[in-house]
Amino acid sequence: MKKLLITLLKVAISVAIIAYLIWSSTRGNQNANAFRNLVNFPKNWWMLAAAFACCLGATLITFVRWWYLVRALGVPFRLADSIRISFWGYLFNLAPLGIVGGDIIKTVILGHEHPAYRAKALASVLVDRVIGLYILFVVGTAAILLTGFYRIDQTDIHWICNLAFIVTAVSTVGLVVVMGPDLSNGRILQIVGRIPRVGKPLVNVIEAVRLYNAKPVVLIVSCTVSVAVHCLFATCCYLIACGLPGNHHSLAMHFVMIPLSSATSAIPLPMGPFELVLDKLYQWVPIAGPAIAALQGLVVALAYRVMTLLLAACGTPYYFGNRREMAEVMHEAEEEGGEAIGERQ
Repeated sequence: MKKLLITLLKVAISVAIIAYLIWSSTRGNQNANAFRNLVNFPKNWWMLAAAFACCLGATLITFVRWWYLVRALGVPFRLADSIRISFWGYLFNLAPLGIVGGDIIKTVILGHEHPAYRAKALASVLVDRVIGLYILFVVGTAAILLTGFYRIDQTDIHWICNLAFIVTAVSTVGLVVVMGPDLSNGRILQIVGRIPRVGKPLVNVIEAVRLYNAKPVVLIVSCTVSVAVHCLFATCCYLIACGLPGNHHSLAMHFVMIPLSSATSAIPLPMGPFELVLDKLYQWVPIAGPAIAALQGLVVALAYRVMTLLLAACGTPYYFGNRREMAEVMHEAEEEGGEAIGERQ
């Protein structure tokens, strides 16, 4: 019951954020026509199709990245199985009423199918998530510096840029320390483990990353393909903006704004934070040139959400072809709850 109430609270917060954004967009500001233009003016469906292709390509690369990380630990794992399990995880990350997240589902299914490798299953999922989030900040920070985004004369933008710099620097130092030899003989892990609520998940992450200490090439390749993933997602949102009526920001600006908005995936809400940050960034950064109306970040974000739902629909054969297995896995996952991974990031 407690898990259900927490889930319902998360959904309520997400709905409240989206409702607020829609309400505020219709209250007479210069962007209020964005939704009306979305209906009344033609869309470039070729651009939108290209955006979906980028979204699909980026998502499939993440499936391959996880397969590569699992195989690096010696688990006899087929690429076809990685795609099947990853589609299940993708669906559960999208489902707002899901009691368990996609990371837990992936861990449980892999452990269910390979019982001798349960610990390695958990490690691969954790490292896959850590690499994805870390490279997200690296790409965002690099884009901020290359585009001069930090020079925009806006207090909120300065605050966000400084936060991105700090997170990237701290996480880089943290990864270097974790990947180095443990000079404390486990004492640091014991101290970290005593931190309330976040101690155990942090210890799990550190132990998972250390499984790859002797596999630097695996980590380098995974980080490199992660750069491609985030570039494709930024390009996807840019193409969505090109396909919708109204002026929009440049591709370079999307390479900044999409990673900064996507970084909110660390907040355990099904939706809302990404839309909120992207909408604010669209408002704070001026759009040059004449326009029917300035395109809202909220419209782009919601169009992107629709594409993720269409992408989830691509996994329909996997969902209906393994219902009995999923019933067993769901029961096991709900029993484990968030203990293995912690809250979904």
